[in-house]
Amino acid sequence: MSSPQISSLSWGTMKVSGSSSIYKDCKVWPGGSRAWDWRETGTNHRPGVQPADLEEVLKKGIELLVIGRGMSEALQVPSTTLDFVKQSGVEVRVLQTEKAVAEYNKLAGQGAKVGGVFHSTC
Repeated sequence: MSSPQISSLSWGTMKVSGSSSIYKDCKVWPGGSRAWDWRETGTNHRPGVQPADLEEVLKKGIELLVIGRGMSEALQVPSTTLDFVKQSGVEVRVLQTEKAVAEYNKLAGQGAKVGGVFHSTC
């Protein structure tokens, strides 16, 4: 199963190929996507992305995870979260969201087992 391309990104809006949903923030993995609802884990810009935000995507058999921190990189990614991902045996890249989407799409287009979590506003 391949990772779906992110077909469009603008402030507060993301679309993923193969899905009719419009996301504000999203999670993607080989074969699927869904909204990333921060309320599920109590995530805020600070301290930022929690291991619980990533567990679902990590369980999808990915080898690389791309994290989009927002258009202005307001979303933090603590070192404890990065350590959690690396301990799962998954490589991680953390970028500003536009750069993260470009990196994710490049990897997905190459057939990599890539997943991502992306924040589309600040």
